[in-house]
Amino acid sequence: MALHFLPPPHCRGFSASALNVIAGGVSSSRLSLSDSGAGKWVSGFRSKSLSFLLSGALSLSLSLSGIGYAEGKVGVNKPELLPKEYTSVLDVAGFLSDGQEERIAREIADLEKDTGYKLRVLAQNYPDTPGLAIKDFWQVDDRTIVFVADPTFGNILNFNVGETVDLDVPRSFWSRLAGKYGNMFYWKEKGEDASIEAAVMAISNCLREPVGPNNCAEVK
Repeated sequence: MALHFLPPPHCRGFSASALNVIAGGVSSSRLSLSDSGAGKWVSGFRSKSLSFLLSGALSLSLSLSGIGYAEGKVGVNKPELLPKEYTSVLDVAGFLSDGQEERIAREIADLEKDTGYKLRVLAQNYPDTPGLAIKDFWQVDDRTIVFVADPTFGNILNFNVGETVDLDVPRSFWSRLAGKYGNMFYWKEKGEDASIEAAVMAISNCLREPVGPNNCAEVK
């Protein structure tokens, strides 16, 4: 499978490993994962921020081209930050309360049961991140959306979408979502937790809509 990171506003392809928003360290605007976890990285912020956050986590099949930003940052991989028990919500940054984590996990479970889409949420503050380890932990595949909440460069919302999801959801949806709930003014006023919860509900609403020319036209 190939993974493509799509920086806004033009959603150009990045070839890279599935979860590079997680670690930091490789300068690239094209990253690709060839063995598992097909998808596309989307962010509502600058390519500098996302390529830095994305670099290094799953450095399995990197091809570098285009704009590069890393400035010597070192990739991070801390599997010790993973919990002993499986969960669809990893809050290593402490943004969410226990109640919020439970609500999000229930929403994710209901979404997966109803639609087959697998939403996974990682809240982090670089460099405190599990990095590479989340790929196997979550068994990322074509129907997976990995949502990484990290405020390091301003916009807190970053997404990796599997190939099947990319076919069903317009790419502009992810940029609009990041622009609405991920911008610095929003999360600084309302809190990182509010941005995360709002984004999860917007994704759930989108994925529950029938696939068609007008699905996910609104960020709800």
